[in-house]
Amino acid sequence: MSDKPVKQESGEHPQLLAEIKALIEEGRAQVAQTVNSTLTMLYWQIGRRINEEILKGARAEYGKQIVATLSGQLQQAYGKGFSRPALNRMCLFNTTFPDFAICATLSDKLSWSHFIELIPQWPDGTLLKVACKT
Repeated sequence: MSDKPVKQESGEHPQLLAEIKALIEEGRAQVAQTVNSTLTMLYWQIGRRINEEILKGARAEYGKQIVATLSGQLQQAYGKGFSRPALNRMCLFNTTFPDFAICATLSDKLSWSHFIELIPQWPDGTLLKVACKT
């Protein structure tokens, strides 16, 4: 049996083709949403761990050193997505949304890039209050 596709006339099985295409598109959309949500929660957890470590030291300079060191090590292992500014955004994300459950709920609806755009617009914490009402 050959692996070559059998040529079909253009009008054969249009409904089957349409249904399978819809399944593929739906699956792809679900995968993308799951990846976005998982990455967002990963970044929240990274921010939480860094924040916890910095709070142990209770010194701003110590915190800067931790972030700079981690950034270099993580970029070497995982690429530029873990730069110092990226890690700082993760820390800010965690402090803006300290409640894991709220963040998890919102991450199903918003991507990481949405959060990054929204957080600076409400530095006084009103974003968290708005999010809690949704």
